[in-house]
Amino acid sequence: MSALRPRIFLLSPANIAGIRASYVLGPNADSELARRLRHEGVPLGELFSFVSSLYFRGKLAYARAFAVPPAEGTGIFVITGTGGLLAPETIVTLDRLREITAGDIHAQNREYLGPLQRDCHHLSKLAGPSCDVVLLGSIATPKYVEPLLEVFGERLLFPEQFAGRGDMSRGGLLLRCVAAGEELIYVPVLNANRHGPRRPKLAPLAPRPAKPLTQ
Repeated sequence: MSALRPRIFLLSPANIAGIRASYVLGPNADSELARRLRHEGVPLGELFSFVSSLYFRGKLAYARAFAVPPAEGTGIFVITGTGGLLAPETIVTLDRLREITAGDIHAQNREYLGPLQRDCHHLSKLAGPSCDVVLLGSIATPKYVEPLLEVFGERLLFPEQFAGRGDMSRGGLLLRCVAAGEELIYVPVLNANRHGPRRPKLAPLAPRPAKPLTQ
């Protein structure tokens, strides 16, 4: 794949129903991030990276390392429950976060599909037919694959090594790729085997060299 070929990444959202999300969204949350969320707002990418400190953080770091934005536009978008596609730099407050995550993400929910398909059609026209669209998210279920295939068709790709891995393994894989400066191989979602055999565990990361003691 030519490095000059435009490439946009679509990231599945973080799960805001988990334990880490409660540290920011809970009624008694008083961290610096929680306070910012309730007042001036925080970038969506920063918030989701905290909530999903391995998987989403890995997806965002990888996309920032390897996106090739089209001439007009950005190279990374986050899929949301009812807010369509949003750039990770989008500032969200607590109220806005509740709005864009209110809907269930599944292939029959019109509150989810309407904004997503609207934004995907706009993105498809803006990026042009020569731009690849890479999904960094679940490829084993129809909730992302079906609506995205409907718009992007054979241009919709996914990392081949995602098949057979769970979320945590994918996050670790992506962070390793960023550290090594090595991009994964992408294959078309259309007609692909999106499940595959279970992948072996990732090798442990090499320990960071100790910093020299200062006098």
